[in-house]
Amino acid sequence: MTEGYFPEKSNELFRHAQERFPGGGTQLLSKHPHLRAPGLWPAYYKEAHGCEIIDIDGHHYYDFATNGIAACTLGFNDPDVSAAVIEAVKQGSMCSQNCVEEVMLADRLCELHPWAQCVRFARTGGETAAIAARIARATTDKSGIAICGYSGWTDWYIAVNLGQDESQFGKVIDGMQPWGVPRELRGTSQAFHFDDFEEFDRVIRENRGKLAAVVMEPVRWTNPAPGYLQHIRDVCTKEGILLIYDEITAGWRFTLGGSHKIIGINPDIALFAKAMSNGHPCGAVVGTKEAMSGANKAFISSTYWTERVGSAAALATIAKMEKIGSAKTICDVARDFMSTMPKIAAAHGIEYGFVNCMEWPCLVKPKFANADEALFFTEQMLLKGFMHSDIGFDPTVAHTPEIRQLFYTAADEVFDKMAAAKKAGTLHDQLITVEREKKKGFGRLNH
Repeated sequence: MTEGYFPEKSNELFRHAQERFPGGGTQLLSKHPHLRAPGLWPAYYKEAHGCEIIDIDGHHYYDFATNGIAACTLGFNDPDVSAAVIEAVKQGSMCSQNCVEEVMLADRLCELHPWAQCVRFARTGGETAAIAARIARATTDKSGIAICGYSGWTDWYIAVNLGQDESQFGKVIDGMQPWGVPRELRGTSQAFHFDDFEEFDRVIRENRGKLAAVVMEPVRWTNPAPGYLQHIRDVCTKEGILLIYDEITAGWRFTLGGSHKIIGINPDIALFAKAMSNGHPCGAVVGTKEAMSGANKAFISSTYWTERVGSAAALATIAKMEKIGSAKTICDVARDFMSTMPKIAAAHGIEYGFVNCMEWPCLVKPKFANADEALFFTEQMLLKGFMHSDIGFDPTVAHTPEIRQLFYTAADEVFDKMAAAKKAGTLHDQLITVEREKKKGFGRLNH
């Protein structure tokens, strides 16, 4: 790939998509190309294998970014998972009857999480969380939910951004506007920040007797403060509140199953999606019989929750994860990346670090000295055929030592060029996409 490269076909198609698709041109904010390098980051792919992508312009990249938005821990188009999916399609992916794979998958999930006895399935992370909220409210006959982390786009969650009154509308979580969410839901969801004991206790105290559940990501980029999750577990038990862990992003990356297995503190319900089926749609609500009892009286039903492909993909994915020990490999890749990159940068006098710590390395959050350096690095690495930005790098088993070395060699060259540009005072002037509008993401309650 040479200087002056642009993904012309991709840009042209994306301009059309922005006219066709209201809300920015993509179905998922995290895939919006203007989040990283507007006009340079390719919007559309033609092929994806391992951690390699070919865009519709025919350019080849190694993905050191989100790798399917953290869904493809085995790499894109894993041959064993794809074979299981193809076989499911050949045998008929939809039928008037139920597929046996969903029962097999439910048994496997409960086997991996012995504290749980019941499962309900969905096909996306957002609806998985919505199902859990419905079940929790039905089980407890209470409406309130306290949240920490990100759990999707549906009303129960976005209601938190209605705030306590109109002055807080859209301001609780940055970049997540609650337009379209009924204002009548104001007060049904309450936010607290990760590791903030005092704020959590205040939310519980001010909503005593009204909360159905606490829904939170147990871990993301950093390990919880000592005693934090145990405190939440103890309070939920004492107050009769269901504790729901959102493992949609963290699950399957630290270990085979939920990250809480390493932490050692069990929830009443856990949510899974993304990596559980390596890029094919499947989500699961896993919980104790008591916590899930509300599903016996609530109406929770949808046709495509019963299709065969999702369950078949999840079974094949879990089997391969267990066989190859994918969680250890992913953490090893992350630790190597987090130890190597700062050294390469430092050799050129460049600051490059991470938001997260080595104890919880499977989701990598790079940190540059400033926005110009972050964008410069992203642009220059794209020109060399590598996707990477400060939004994050989600390692996979496909990031082999050989591929990582290719990245490190390219990074060394880019850091050298960055150092020269900084010394000359021309770094900002050398940015390629500086005049284009950069898309803004959304904030989180756990960093």
